[in-house]
Amino acid sequence: MVWLLRQCKKCGIYTLNTDKCPKCSGPVIIPHPAKFSMDDKYRKYRIIMKRTAEKASSGN
Repeated sequence: MVWLLRQCKKCGIYTLNTDKCPKCSGPVIIPHPAKFSMDDKYRKYRIIMKRTAEKASSGN
């Protein structure tokens, strides 16, 4: 049931609608993080993307 819950990106309310927010018609996202696994084969790529995003946001 927890994966059915969505959050509006505009107003922040939670809903069960999968396409748009019933209050402001904004886009909805899944607010839960992905499951953690030590055997994650894509971990290396996520770390690289995180580091490049941090460098881009810091202005270097």
